[in-house]
Amino acid sequence: MTTTSTDPKVQQWTNLAQQLRVDSIRCTTAAGSGHPTSSMSAADLMAVLLTGYLHYDFDAPQNPNNDHLIFSKGHASPLLYSLYKAAGAITDEELLTLRKFGSRLEGHPTPILPWVDVATGSLGQGLPIGVGVALAGKYLDKLPYHIWVLLGDSEMAEGSLTALDSVEKQCMAGIQPSTQSEPWLLVGMPSSSMVITMMKLTRHLPAQRNQMVRLL
Repeated sequence: MTTTSTDPKVQQWTNLAQQLRVDSIRCTTAAGSGHPTSSMSAADLMAVLLTGYLHYDFDAPQNPNNDHLIFSKGHASPLLYSLYKAAGAITDEELLTLRKFGSRLEGHPTPILPWVDVATGSLGQGLPIGVGVALAGKYLDKLPYHIWVLLGDSEMAEGSLTALDSVEKQCMAGIQPSTQSEPWLLVGMPSSSMVITMMKLTRHLPAQRNQMVRLL
């Protein structure tokens, strides 16, 4: 992906997204398996999230104030691991151990990694889990962390997401639509029509075939 924007922030996003794509291809090539294209399609979202919105201390994953990042499309784990490398949490050498026997970098994210809250991969499960974490944050932890959930476009038809409609009506989780200035960011649970807006990172970046939802 290229951009004609001269905005330094957009250039930073673009450069990081390109590196995330390259690393996703490198590690899946080394593994001889995996899902590089599923990872590449969400690289722009992750680049913006990592550089501007995700509040997370990778040196202290147990910090209760850390945000929570859940990859509902768990098969895009190469992208998640590439993000960890960009954040300095893992080395390039470890990145290239993807899917190898004994590696922490499995085909889908698992809590063997200290930055992963929950194993994902069954499509449609990440957002319900994210809602549960959001409820815990609001009513139990009472902490101001955010929950970010990455979903692929095809899993939006899963029944587990339709079931969230009734959850929303029953408790609303204290989650409201965004009143912030980012027009590309949907904050909250799906509307009653279960339509989640297709995101655009900025006017300078292309439309995405992935959804990023922030709960709380």
